[in-house]
Amino acid sequence: MEYKDYYKILGVPRDVSAEDLKKAYRKLARKYHPDVSKEPNAESKFKEVGEAYEALKDPEKRAQYDQFGSGFQNGQSFTPPPGWGQGGGGQGNFSSFFESMFGGGGGMGGDRFFSQGEDVNAKITISLNDAFHGAKKEIRRPSGSKQSGTISVKVPAGITSGKKIRLAGQGTAGMGGQAGDLFLEIAIAPHAHYRLEGKDIFLDLPIAPWEAALGAKVTVPTLAGKINLTIPAGAKSGQKMRLKGRGLPGTDAGDQFVVLQIMVPPADNDKAKKLYQKMAEELSFNPRETIEKAL
Repeated sequence: MEYKDYYKILGVPRDVSAEDLKKAYRKLARKYHPDVSKEPNAESKFKEVGEAYEALKDPEKRAQYDQFGSGFQNGQSFTPPPGWGQGGGGQGNFSSFFESMFGGGGGMGGDRFFSQGEDVNAKITISLNDAFHGAKKEIRRPSGSKQSGTISVKVPAGITSGKKIRLAGQGTAGMGGQAGDLFLEIAIAPHAHYRLEGKDIFLDLPIAPWEAALGAKVTVPTLAGKINLTIPAGAKSGQKMRLKGRGLPGTDAGDQFVVLQIMVPPADNDKAKKLYQKMAEELSFNPRETIEKAL
């Protein structure tokens, strides 16, 4: 009976980690998949790679192979211990070596090695505008899926960072069986003016000192369009004004908060300097009065 070096077939060292073993298998499975490969003897190579991974992916099988598999080298015979490989045997996808070692793959028959593909987790970054309005995105299919190219993804309006979109059957393809699912985790890119906290949207709004002192009506942008906002007289820098329901949409819609920021005009010409000097002389205003009294 011919000894098969499963490590050599997969091109990995004997102390390979489970993660690196899976990576090596996936790479070779894609290379030799009969549906896409143009390699000579692709189908037999594909089966050989699948057999090697089936033997080594399971820690118990791998330990058995490492302990007893070497007994096939140099023409030696191998006698399985009692109870070896119960419940299988005779499947055409596995070599006689594999069947002697593991009973034909644990009862998997037909023209396949695995009945189920694997789920794939990935991230997709969208704009805040896309999160607010919803969008359709084209993304590349993951390596190992049944088809190549791109797939259309519908991003629902109101989605938040960290949420996942499930695309059934778009994960890694099974060997003749059902493919796994693709899970896309949403990340929302930073915006130049808005910032997002959960479903609430914050906007820093610059206002002039006289608008803060006297009150004013100003135009404020929102992701749903511009609105008119009344600033109360005596407004302070850092004061928040709530726009109910203007955050991310949904059953529990978020709010938009307008954070007032008083901007002081520069004294960069004689007229501005004289005006500031006149204010200093005529207005009895001491911004540090409260602190001075407390100290």
